[in-house]
Amino acid sequence: MRTPDFDQLLAVLKREVPDRVTLFELFLNEDLYELLGGPMKPRNGSEAKRQVLRAFCGAGYDYATVHGSSLRFRQQPVESKQTRSLNQGAAIVDDASFEAYQWPDMDQEDYHILDVLGADLPPDMKLVVMGPGGVLENVIDLMGYDNLCYALVDNPELVEKVAAGVGHCLASYYRHCAAHPAVGALISNDDWGFKTQTMLAPTDMRRYIFPHHEEIVQTAHARKKPIILHSCGNLEMVMEDIIAMGYDARHSYEDAITPVEEVYERYGSRIAVLGGIDVDFLCRASSQEVEARSRWLWKNLGRRGGYALGSGNSIPSYVPPESFFAMISLANPQLRPQPH
Repeated sequence: MRTPDFDQLLAVLKREVPDRVTLFELFLNEDLYELLGGPMKPRNGSEAKRQVLRAFCGAGYDYATVHGSSLRFRQQPVESKQTRSLNQGAAIVDDASFEAYQWPDMDQEDYHILDVLGADLPPDMKLVVMGPGGVLENVIDLMGYDNLCYALVDNPELVEKVAAGVGHCLASYYRHCAAHPAVGALISNDDWGFKTQTMLAPTDMRRYIFPHHEEIVQTAHARKKPIILHSCGNLEMVMEDIIAMGYDARHSYEDAITPVEEVYERYGSRIAVLGGIDVDFLCRASSQEVEARSRWLWKNLGRRGGYALGSGNSIPSYVPPESFFAMISLANPQLRPQPH
């Protein structure tokens, strides 16, 4: 097992060339956490997060991702199976329900998990804190996607107020997390797009959503912490906005939208590029093909700086474990899948 060195990821986020292959992933899955982090019974909150820490360390990452608190925005009950409607759970549908809505009390949030995990960190390893969803995601959860789209025309002031409420809470959350010495970087995780376009028109994104992302970025940088945007979908129409906001890196790419190497060629001199091995490819390709793709990306992007190797999104449970291990075997050769 290689020794964590968070300075390697910091080099990537500064668009520099790290000393060795550097990995990045948003999250893995329960099977991999147990395989890499060891079995755990009974499973509870802090022990589960310790297991995640051990798994990231064992796989060769220089950090572990974690939520800094249990912050959540209260919704109406949602029926969720393998998927759910973006119209379910709306708690704010008009001015009256906005006035009645109880926002999280940010002074009462408990960030103790950062102390717990910080005490367990190996030397030179850091925590990378993600949020409880982002500004747009939580506005959609609170209003419902259809209601939000109607309100953009019928009641734009309501959209503005809901976005401000969410943005205020998230900026406070990131301000507390960024101040913790165990935290090396932050992730603003907020899916913005479909396969062909952003979920809201770019003009609406710029009016209602992006000002709060700018505040989140400024909050991180005020504490000298880099911040990564994780956002799925086709973001071509707002890439210049992402760079102008000051995000240090962007994560989440899909070959059907734009292969990661094309994104790197167009924007890699101005923002770090993380991951990009398509999740569908990870599911369908052989271990040999996955390893070859990983080697190609590291040779052609990683050695030029500002790139970390990883998936296009995350490692859900349906990704074959051997594909994941083939992807990271450049960093951890002992995890390379053995031929059958």
